[in-house]
Amino acid sequence: MSKFIFVTGGVVSSLGKGIAAASIGKLLEARGLRTTLIKCDPYLNVDPGTMNPYQHGEVYVTEDGAETDLDLGHYERFTNAKISKDSNLTTGKIYYSVITKERRGDYLGKTVQIIPHITDEIKRGIRKVAHDQDVDVTIVEIGGTVGDIESLPFLEAIRQMRWELGENYGLNIHVTLLPFIKSAGEQKTKPTQHSVGKLREIGIIPDILFCRTERHISKEQRDKIALFCNVDREAVIEAIDVKHIYEVPLVFKKEGVDDLILKKLNIKREDKDLKEWRVMVDVLKNTEKEVKISVVGKYIALPDAYKSIYEALVHGGVANGVRVNINKIDSEDLEKGDMEKRFNGTHGILVPGGFGDRGIEGKIRAVTFAREKNIPFFGICLGMQVATIEFSRNMCKLKGANSTEFDKDSPHPVISLLEEQKNVKALGASMRLGAYPCKIAKSSLSFQAYKKEVVSERHRHRYEFNNQYRKQLEKMGMIFTGINSQQGLVEIVELKNHPWFVGCQFHPEFQSKPDRAHPLFKNFIGAAVQYSGR
Repeated sequence: MSKFIFVTGGVVSSLGKGIAAASIGKLLEARGLRTTLIKCDPYLNVDPGTMNPYQHGEVYVTEDGAETDLDLGHYERFTNAKISKDSNLTTGKIYYSVITKERRGDYLGKTVQIIPHITDEIKRGIRKVAHDQDVDVTIVEIGGTVGDIESLPFLEAIRQMRWELGENYGLNIHVTLLPFIKSAGEQKTKPTQHSVGKLREIGIIPDILFCRTERHISKEQRDKIALFCNVDREAVIEAIDVKHIYEVPLVFKKEGVDDLILKKLNIKREDKDLKEWRVMVDVLKNTEKEVKISVVGKYIALPDAYKSIYEALVHGGVANGVRVNINKIDSEDLEKGDMEKRFNGTHGILVPGGFGDRGIEGKIRAVTFAREKNIPFFGICLGMQVATIEFSRNMCKLKGANSTEFDKDSPHPVISLLEEQKNVKALGASMRLGAYPCKIAKSSLSFQAYKKEVVSERHRHRYEFNNQYRKQLEKMGMIFTGINSQQGLVEIVELKNHPWFVGCQFHPEFQSKPDRAHPLFKNFIGAAVQYSGR
């Protein structure tokens, strides 16, 4: 039977529970344990697929086609855990399931209540993942902060689970804040004390505290926290700020987190060093050579909107032994103005995915600049589509070429709605989602990256390249090097007379890891390095 680690947070949001949970998974995998991770989100949306990136950040897509919280991206980047549609539980998903059962008559006339029906459904969802994946340890992160009304059913569910699991089968880790008050010149433990007190009020007693802090914790402060929060002194863990998130497992290792967890769960495993991970972090921290990559998007103001893109670029840098300086450019700002000035010192241009027509003309101008100046270009999802639109307008002279997403009456709809999407009315979970195969031409840049003919990549889109225009674009030098052979859909486009120009309909960033950069990101950064040395 799987053992469980429950990760909660208090005081404020954005303390890094997701990174903490992923780092725990990394440490336990290094000790030879099979792990999986679950994120419980307290919002009423069934999933984040229809939520604005300004509110929620990026939507992460799993291999089986679930639109999920971005923390699941951290789980996959840090660990080898199998993340699926069942790995993200939301209040909306839980209530939807319970109400469906009630309408069907499954509860046989009983009054349906938060306890036990909602909490039982939460526990069932958590146990299902642990059972289906047959793992040693299941790490469950509860979104939000202790004290939020929305989180209470999830907190009650894990309180019950911890009681039901018995000794050595469950563990509570609480992430909290130790702020430094500059005017007083002191690090304050009171927020942590209050947060733990609130947690204990609802029946959850933390076994380990991860104390987020800007400064090192003194012996006296550790003793004080241990005394007032009723935890072992060794269980007060200093989670100090780091420059790179990939340092966190090493910080936790130094603090003895893996030994402490194994001790409390009564698991015996040989200690192992995170040698390969340390090498990767060392490259990340100490590399001097730098390339500048300009990311042209419409959600640039929010760091989490393109989280996986930014991380995959960093991974590509590690693989090439360079630091990646990401230059974030709002696509609306590119609709007018001096392009030379905007892209000064740029060694590569990336246009990521997105929806809606805001900023599209700016993205198209960015593609033109990359194409004409022979700057390495990488277009992802919408980025591939705007590259096609740009080429159609400027090289094939198809005046008014566009996507029917932006102009339903375009005289040249080079991007059009997927056939399977034409009768779709509901927005939630209705796009082309999850992993699909792609066959790659051997004489392509993409084949040089992947070094294999068939790959599987994740999708999230409604529109596709219109094959009626394929011959016209090929005649002018665009080549279609990746095809979904089952349906004839274009997956990858490249340009003949360009050093590195690749657009892909799928999202390769979702499969990139810091110690195993995605092949396309690795080669894109490699091309940027070459360009920088001209």
